[in-house]
Amino acid sequence: MRHGDAHRRFNMPKSQRRALFANLTNALLTHEQIKITLPRAKELRTFAESMITYAKKGDLNSRRLALSFLRDKEVVSKLFSVLAERYKERNGGYTRVLKAGYRYGDCAPMAIIELVDRDVNAKGAKDIERVKAERAELEAQASAEAAA
Repeated sequence: MRHGDAHRRFNMPKSQRRALFANLTNALLTHEQIKITLPRAKELRTFAESMITYAKKGDLNSRRLALSFLRDKEVVSKLFSVLAERYKERNGGYTRVLKAGYRYGDCAPMAIIELVDRDVNAKGAKDIERVKAERAELEAQASAEAAA
């Protein structure tokens, strides 16, 4: 009998699995495209799509459920403002899994999971802003030293 065998176990306890998929969902919703192994990508679909469904409902209880799973206020605010508006007319199917060959080290099948109709500029946007701020700070320090 196969009662209760709906999800992959990934050879880890439930708490670790929950933390793994919470972090992967955060990464997917932040960058809108990530590269992970194929079984993890297929399992991640369910979590990401349920978070977008919560966002489309938009009520307080849905926001609290999303925040309890994701544990990141910035991601939840993006989810309920940007992504909910983007997918309000779509009835499911918010993610796409593309096979991406095999990993060099252990030959694990890799996949790219992305949001359908994703923002191409979202991937690495926080890092680009951080690098620009660091460069501006270094230039300000260099100009202050040159003036002194």
